Amino acid sequence: MTVGADRRSVLTGLGALGVMGCSPLVGETLSFSREMQALEARHGGRLGLALSTGGRRLAYRPDERFVYCSTFKMYLAAATLLRVQAGEERLDRAIPVTQADMVNHAPVTEPAIGGTLTIEQLMKGTVEVSDNPAANILIRELGGLDALRAFYRGIGDVDTRVDRLEPEMNRLDGDKDTITPVQSVANIHRLLVSSDTPLSAASKTLLMRWLVDTPTGMDRIKAGVPTGWIVAHKTGTGGYGPVNDIGVLYPPSGDPIVMAAYFHATRESTDAQREAVIADATRIALSALGRA
Repeated sequence: MTVGADRRSVLTGLGALGVMGCSPLVGETLSFSREMQALEARHGGRLGLALSTGGRRLAYRPDERFVYCSTFKMYLAAATLLRVQAGEERLDRAIPVTQADMVNHAPVTEPAIGGTLTIEQLMKGTVEVSDNPAANILIRELGGLDALRAFYRGIGDVDTRVDRLEPEMNRLDGDKDTITPVQSVANIHRLLVSSDTPLSAASKTLLMRWLVDTPTGMDRIKAGVPTGWIVAHKTGTGGYGPVNDIGVLYPPSGDPIVMAAYFHATRESTDAQREAVIADATRIALSALGRA
């Protein structure tokens, strides 16, 4: 992983745009990349972003790896919903919650210790408020990390790393538990936008409700979109620098925009500064697409 902005970042972005199948004017793409470079230069750290809408695509550091933190919980819920569809799981199945399940950040599971939560309640807590024990329980009930890895491969993602449980998976350790912006956008598009999504209408409705209703990340993508837009998204935060946000942006009219933004900030920066970078990157990207 390289830190800093240079001409290679611009060229990499241009190359990925070609791979993703769009044909913007090179001058426009270079202008976008320069604005993203300037944003990095002002704040330090490393920023990766990819967008896709109506056949147009835009990207910056698209093929670089970023630790994904809790953004993976969108995919974990999708993997669980696919098991429900296949008759291998039930939304109403009650799972015991014990003290042994507890790790940090347990707003839903900690009050349930000694009782039970249903699979649906665990997914809702995982997606909406990023409950870590709920995520670990869902991974266990899914069949472990191998099963989650198989889910990614099943939707055509052969690139994303799946190595650890919460909260260890947030710790930077080489390529462990990392994803690329361009792969994340491809995954989101396949699950939530594409007509050939493996999710049933009922499953997609549930997942979209949680992604829209989440109270997290008000100062990230949501702060960068125009008034009146709806954002269905999942945030992720590393606590020592990584601040991420991924999802689908719905303008009042026109095609939805699939977006993935990963920012590995410096340790010296504040939470507010890190989140503001995601918001600013969103504004820059939407302006480049003529959708600001």
